[in-house]
Amino acid sequence: MLLGGELGTVYPSAEERVEEPPKPFVLPPANSNMRRVYAYLVKHRNIDRSVVAHFAREKLLYEDADYHNAVFVGTDEDGVPRHAHKRSANSFGKAFRLNVEGCDPRHSFHHIGTDGSLYVFEAPIDMLSYITLHPEGWQSHSYVACCGTSIQPVLKLLERQPQINTVLLCLDNDEAGHLASRRMKEQLAERYTVERLIPAHKDWNDDLTAEEPSYAQVMQ
Repeated sequence: MLLGGELGTVYPSAEERVEEPPKPFVLPPANSNMRRVYAYLVKHRNIDRSVVAHFAREKLLYEDADYHNAVFVGTDEDGVPRHAHKRSANSFGKAFRLNVEGCDPRHSFHHIGTDGSLYVFEAPIDMLSYITLHPEGWQSHSYVACCGTSIQPVLKLLERQPQINTVLLCLDNDEAGHLASRRMKEQLAERYTVERLIPAHKDWNDDLTAEEPSYAQVMQ
């Protein structure tokens, strides 16, 4: 039309994009041992060996066969794996972090205790680091690593554990962690007592590996 009917070309509209169905969730194949993951978590990250061993025995932590990543597994109410977070076990180079395709974000890496407290973290390593820093009676508490800053795993665990009355937000000491903590507190404050525990450094593993003694600040 713009060319007065001369030399013009009619372009067909693009076809509608057909979304592929999501792939089913499958755990990465496990390695025959966990030597590299143990070495990384215990020697490089300073996490207590007994804490690593506990989650390994529960089949919530293992080493994958292909790339020797640490795999942190999240299960549903029936103990069926629904989520897996892979973390490279290299002590040098750029870190690799990835949730396995097809996993359910509501069922991330966690531990269910018996008392009324739930500790919330961004990453599995931060969760294990906090337990190492505060080992007394840790198994009686509940913990969840969101593998990010989504509240979905928190809400799911609270739904599963009606005895919980106190939520302790242990997210990173940075802008993203503070914003996510405020957002979560707004959503939870009507039903639960919500506290904010802030690591002295950026995260709880930084506290654990720091030379000076670590401490936690509490922000109401």
